[in-house]
Amino acid sequence: MTATRRGWWRTALGLVLTALMLFPVYWMINVSFTRDQDMRKSPPYWFPVNGTFEGYRAVLEQQGPYLLTSLIVGLGTVLLTLVVSAPAAFSLAKLRPRGGGVLSFVLLIAQMIPGIIMAMGFYAIYLSTGVLNTVPGLIVADSTLAVPFAVLIFTTFMSGIPEELMQAARVDGATPLRVFWSVVLPISRNSIITVSLFAFLWAWSDFIFASTLDQGGAGQPITLGIYHYIGNNNQQWNAIMATAVVASIPATVLLVIAQRYVAAGVTAGAVKD
Repeated sequence: MTATRRGWWRTALGLVLTALMLFPVYWMINVSFTRDQDMRKSPPYWFPVNGTFEGYRAVLEQQGPYLLTSLIVGLGTVLLTLVVSAPAAFSLAKLRPRGGGVLSFVLLIAQMIPGIIMAMGFYAIYLSTGVLNTVPGLIVADSTLAVPFAVLIFTTFMSGIPEELMQAARVDGATPLRVFWSVVLPISRNSIITVSLFAFLWAWSDFIFASTLDQGGAGQPITLGIYHYIGNNNQQWNAIMATAVVASIPATVLLVIAQRYVAAGVTAGAVKD
């Protein structure tokens, strides 16, 4: 009975804490459906009594290009991150080149560098090479945040792949590239999904690189769209919150779909013989 009562209190406490953490999300959705004149009422409406879709109409009309740019940048970052990090991790985990330990340490150090420092470095390079204010420039910059994390995740997972599988492929005449493509990558599905998800989320939510490297470009991501929208429409809060809701949908959907793969990918290396 005591254990049941203790479990009940834990559940209740968990529900209260979850409600507190999710309340800003609920309020964002509530305001996105609330009319402008109703926002000035005191006390405010806890539910959108006279709901409106004007904010979402404004999003579709004005924020579409920003959303498309963010989608392109996110997918491009995922692709570039996988192309660079998966072979690098395979080399570190299975081919064990000289200096592999030093490289792993450098990757850890790279994750500690503040984003604004990297953004200023990219700005100087992009300015001299003509890549400033371009989507490819953003993809490369965002990938620098994802690649070190991805290499560490892949290395941990691939280190747990049994050598017997790879040895059997070599006996059949497979080259290291063939082993990587036909044996290692299929087994690494969970870590691939984990890396892809985090790379996409980092690119989707990036503001530092976007505000530094793409302020004047024709294609700007949704984070800059929200930033400009707040500055131009500081009284139309339903449109601002609707923009935030729409911008949150892709990340939310991806997290819900991929959560079990992420859990398995983060605990990488648990491959059974």
